[in-house]
Amino acid sequence: MLLSFTKSLTNMFRIPELRRKIIITLLLLSVFRIGIYVTIPGINGERLAHVLEEAAEREGGGDSPLGRAFAIVNMFSGGALGKCGLFALGIMPYISASIIFQLLTTVVPFLEELSKEGEAGRKKINQYTRYATVVLCLVWGYTTANWILGLKYQDMSIVTNPGAGFIIKAVITLTTGTIFLMWLGEQIDEYGIGSGISLIIMAGIVSRMPVAMMQMVQTRFRLVIRPPEGEHGLIMLALLIAMYVAVVIAVIVIQQGQRQITIQPAKQTRGRRVYGGQKHYMPLRVNHAGVIPIIFAQSLLMFPGMLIEAAAGKWAPQDYPYWGNFLRLLSEQLQMGAFGYILIYVALIFFFCFFWTAVAFNPVKMAEDWKQYGHFVPGIRPGKRTAEYLEKLMTRITLAGAAFLAAVAIIPQLAYKHLDLPWQMASIYGGTGLLIVVGVALDVVQKIESHLLMRHYDGFIKGYTMKGRR
Repeated sequence: MLLSFTKSLTNMFRIPELRRKIIITLLLLSVFRIGIYVTIPGINGERLAHVLEEAAEREGGGDSPLGRAFAIVNMFSGGALGKCGLFALGIMPYISASIIFQLLTTVVPFLEELSKEGEAGRKKINQYTRYATVVLCLVWGYTTANWILGLKYQDMSIVTNPGAGFIIKAVITLTTGTIFLMWLGEQIDEYGIGSGISLIIMAGIVSRMPVAMMQMVQTRFRLVIRPPEGEHGLIMLALLIAMYVAVVIAVIVIQQGQRQITIQPAKQTRGRRVYGGQKHYMPLRVNHAGVIPIIFAQSLLMFPGMLIEAAAGKWAPQDYPYWGNFLRLLSEQLQMGAFGYILIYVALIFFFCFFWTAVAFNPVKMAEDWKQYGHFVPGIRPGKRTAEYLEKLMTRITLAGAAFLAAVAIIPQLAYKHLDLPWQMASIYGGTGLLIVVGVALDVVQKIESHLLMRHYDGFIKGYTMKGRR
């Protein structure tokens, strides 16, 4: 297996077209990584260097809703938010706008008609998505600029000249940075390999993993069998590595998991010849919703937590015994890793899994289309019975996918609370980051393998072909 994999890596660079695509992709991703270290104009670099450590603690800090919001945005921006960089907003505004328009396409008749117009309609929707991205950038950029103004070193702002001028410059810079990342992603789509936007997110997440591992080893581990009390040794480190490998394998298996439905076209007799009647299969992915339910659940839990935390600080228990104690209890239950937080988090993931699947998968329309073209599921009547069968089947598949997403989502919290790991390290054991990295990596490997097979080379594993993500 290892020999076949090494041979495939060598074959990748023997194909001129594939070699060019890989090199262009790596160069464009390098531009993204360099841009992270370009700070917003008007920031004092020396003062920023002093507050980066405090900002990192807030990121891995995790327990507060504000700390979680900082950690999520900083993860998607590849650490640019913590460095007050040009790409501090990352590609999140574009992703949010894309998700919003994908949902609106199913409920707004005008957008639904545009989506049916083929390539011209999709271009129009993409144009609206870009406009929405600019609006979101302006709003998020204003919020980020005010957050930067609040960063201080020895009671001095890290901004050289704080005021409205800096906010305007910061908003324009951050908006330009996100628009540039959109353009960068489109160039990767056209000239590189893989999905550009997904690769940019993946590059940001992967770049932070080595730093997190080094920090964990330096601060929490001793490379001995029997470490001092309160620290971990080689045995614990080996167990954590084995646990990470097991989680990654489980994610790959579920991400690739499919339920195939047999579809039988009706036979047609023309003269003495019979056409059609050959069975084919339609795959239904186990994790049909992807990472969207986790993103929605995290976002929905952040804002109530922030409001309750602020109210609990204002309504102190000594001044308002009833409301103060009640708000403090709510605030504690909404801390990461608390029973109440995990319960609500899991419930939201299940809800958004079924909601997103219901939006993206329409069994009634699919059954009508099959009936119109003369296709049917063996043993199931066309029309209403087929729609009921597809709905029942998809409900069961979604239940399994939601349970998988919920398990992957709470693993980092359990590792953070019960294994005494820094949050930055615990987060690589699951959640949005791991799902994105594994999903994008599988997509890129599948596209590279298709190039190899097309040129009569073996795939990455001899005798096995990667299944597509869609």
